[in-house]
Amino acid sequence: MNHLGLHVKLWLVAAFWGVAWTAGRVVATEMNDWPVFGAWLRYLIAVPTFLVWLKVSEGWSIPTWPQWRRLFWIGAFSTFLYQVLFMYGMGWTAAGDASLVITLNPLFTSTLAVLVLGHAMTKELAGGVTLGLMGIVVLFVASPNVDLPVAERWLGNAFIAASALAWATASLLMRRAMDVEETENDGPMSPLHITVWSSAVGLLFLTPWSGFEVANNGWPVVDLWSLVSIVFLALLSTVVAYVWFAEGVKRIGPSRTSTYIYLVPVFGILSGYLLLGEQLGWSLVLALVLILSGVSLAQRATKA
Repeated sequence: MNHLGLHVKLWLVAAFWGVAWTAGRVVATEMNDWPVFGAWLRYLIAVPTFLVWLKVSEGWSIPTWPQWRRLFWIGAFSTFLYQVLFMYGMGWTAAGDASLVITLNPLFTSTLAVLVLGHAMTKELAGGVTLGLMGIVVLFVASPNVDLPVAERWLGNAFIAASALAWATASLLMRRAMDVEETENDGPMSPLHITVWSSAVGLLFLTPWSGFEVANNGWPVVDLWSLVSIVFLALLSTVVAYVWFAEGVKRIGPSRTSTYIYLVPVFGILSGYLLLGEQLGWSLVLALVLILSGVSLAQRATKA
């Protein structure tokens, strides 16, 4: 009961991240000629809000030059590349499908740790990756969202899988940035500092591309639902969700907090069904069970 309020917040975090796939689908389809511009608007709102929160909670600490070099790559993968792939993917596939594909993120992170950091490829990890890939195959072959052309849906799912790989790469880079040894002009950064400043870097990367879209297609007419979706993505799915998730990690630990991530695809599938009229089916349930079983198995291997 001492953490009841926190657990309510974490339920809301899972809901925000789940509904984000539906909001992303709205923005990507309504602004199909300006997908990166939509992502740029999201971070144009999120970054100043993040900076205010950072100032109030931890105070500004301007990164050093070595820290900026690490933030450059984190921002390139976690904000710029992830958002570009996310927006293009959501223009082609269903929100429910995408919310399942993105759960490959921890599997990609564990696999990259084997390839890049020299971690051991255990039987549990190999089994987890296999289960996850089986779930993705089910989703690709037997998605209930048959109103979408198969080729388009596969292309969209491939973009979302690539965005999961981009985020997994950023996760390893973040881990390194937090584990840097303290020196005279360098040192580790807190998760909040990394998130805020890498988001600012990513916003800079998004700016010329979004400018090119405007120069090429003219200024977009942002309808009400697209604007509501962008504000939701910026404030609730990005700023509030991250702050509450970080609070959970601090108060009850990363393991207990991370279990709420398993609820994200459930909210993604339900919000796609309720708000966009997407289809439900046995394949979504089977894919969800396979992928989350694979993630659970891989995480047990990582802890071991």
